[in-house]
Amino acid sequence: MASTLLVTQIILAIVIVIVVLLQKSSSIGLGVYSGSNDSVFGAKGPAGFMAKLTMFLGLLFLINTISLGYVYNKNHNKSILDDATKKSLVPVAPLQNTLEPVKPIAPLAPLIPENNQTK
Repeated sequence: MASTLLVTQIILAIVIVIVVLLQKSSSIGLGVYSGSNDSVFGAKGPAGFMAKLTMFLGLLFLINTISLGYVYNKNHNKSILDDATKKSLVPVAPLQNTLEPVKPIAPLAPLIPENNQTK
């Protein structure tokens, strides 16, 4: 059911874009191709018909969007937060200092014998 509604949603979106582009506007747009259809749609021409068709397709798009959201939530009924693990920033137990300082293997500075002092 959800896949059928999704395909319908995509088709409706494409048809709405085409119908909107075919309407006449102040800059004419693609509505220049509908000039010879004046007698088919009545005295007003295709302007009134295209506006009604756009409103009807928009209503279908809205109904399809709501039903698609309802069906998707009904089928999956799951949230992203359901899979999230809970990580606390506060440690459970106090940290203990288990590290001991490293003892040097050799002296850090060479030892100078006392009898070889320079004068």
